[in-house]
Amino acid sequence: MIDIPAFEQAVGLLSSSWSAWIWVVPGLLIGLVFGALPGMSVTMALALTLPLSMKMDFLTAIIFLTSVYTGAGFGGSVPAILLNIPGTPGSVATTFDGYAMAQKGQHNEALGYALFASTIAGILGYLVLLPLVGPMADAVLQLGSLEMFVVAVWGMLLLGSLGADKMSRGIMAGAFGVLLGTVGMNTAGYTRGTLGIPELLDGFSQIPAMIGLLAAGQLLTLARQDYIAESTEAREISIKRILDGCWGTLKYPAVIIRGSIIGILIGAAPGVGSSIANLMAYAETKRTAKDSATFGTGNPKGIVAAESAVASGEGGSMATMLALGIPGGGSTAILLAAFGMHNIVAGPSFMRDRQDLVYAIILSNIAQAIVLLVVGIAFIYVAARVVKVRTRYMLPLILTLSVMGAIAVDNAASGPITLAVFAIVGYLLQKFEYPVSAVVVGLLLGRLLETEALRSWQLSNGHAGFILERPIAICIFALMMISVGFAAWSKWRNPPDGPAAGEPTHAS
Repeated sequence: MIDIPAFEQAVGLLSSSWSAWIWVVPGLLIGLVFGALPGMSVTMALALTLPLSMKMDFLTAIIFLTSVYTGAGFGGSVPAILLNIPGTPGSVATTFDGYAMAQKGQHNEALGYALFASTIAGILGYLVLLPLVGPMADAVLQLGSLEMFVVAVWGMLLLGSLGADKMSRGIMAGAFGVLLGTVGMNTAGYTRGTLGIPELLDGFSQIPAMIGLLAAGQLLTLARQDYIAESTEAREISIKRILDGCWGTLKYPAVIIRGSIIGILIGAAPGVGSSIANLMAYAETKRTAKDSATFGTGNPKGIVAAESAVASGEGGSMATMLALGIPGGGSTAILLAAFGMHNIVAGPSFMRDRQDLVYAIILSNIAQAIVLLVVGIAFIYVAARVVKVRTRYMLPLILTLSVMGAIAVDNAASGPITLAVFAIVGYLLQKFEYPVSAVVVGLLLGRLLETEALRSWQLSNGHAGFILERPIAICIFALMMISVGFAAWSKWRNPPDGPAAGEPTHAS
């Protein structure tokens, strides 16, 4: 429950620290720009802005850095919708329906759906966090290696159908991605698939690899077009249509709530992050939708689901960071570094002794989500003008930004090489009709799957009966079997080619 005196003190802190609020808009803009540039991750944006916060007081510094975090979370959806290239790993699922809408000239509406879903889910995620930050942290502590392994397997199986007419192709593509994700040295000290190349001991760099996989086929497609949207009317930039997309988001409350719940739960689990949450939310929404066949062709529900999970996942990650002092990923690790720079240690003692500051941070994030709506509309009004640029001028710029981003990730030549190799792999996957998105998921989950499986095996001493001692893992496993079984049954009942099972066929 909410501690009322501490809550009142938090409101007092925020209302008396007006100087802190002037950093919200600059922080959001920095995050939006970094999120919209392929290869420039949220972590990179926070790392570059961290030194700026050193001279600020603690609350001002955290408000500024979390504004960057919030802006970058939405910024990745802009190139995902306009160019079919996710700006961040958390915006992969947004490409599936977002770019399809842009090709139809509905880029204004698509960006509006993404922005408003981010705003609503961001507010919802932090409102849930406000009274439940303590219990959520306690629940995270109950998740062991076995539970994390089952969740990762569930994600792989659920996402196996994305982008493929046959689930078998999706699962094969996902398995290939897992193999790529496990290249290098594992936690047991074994080295696999490095081909004697020292740079591969830590595995493939995920961001250059992801950009290469997803951008390769898209750049070739754009090279055959004069514009992203062919007709002049389809290239119109309209605030009214952006707002229509925003209000249209309210037609899908169930999608927002489902995506937000998935985002909060996945976001709270250390090491998983929004890159998995948005894909799982998309897959679950597609699985339960009556019009699932239209997903991937420009269904707004796909955008709303994906963006809801990304925005609400921030709240889940913040819960783990604040209450346990455990970073959910690179971004929250940098936020923890900011805590340390101001001689404050996040964790149980911080929650107990400075609950007013905890509430102040959460309330400021709710305010940031509201401000994002206004700043985001202005940003996408400018960014959407990319549809008016001829692709012959756009392609060299996209390629240059992608290469620069690949270099910036590791500050080495291995980044562009990784990007080039995976671009070829992405092209071949598209040519032979294997879902690139499933390979991306496997790449992101590969190391997590292996690490948690190995740790579970060590804890159980190799006894399979260990699962009977983990009731949470059993529940998750049961839910996984029900979900995957229902998805397979739905595909069998309604095959993508031909009438649904049981429907009469008519001779022509």
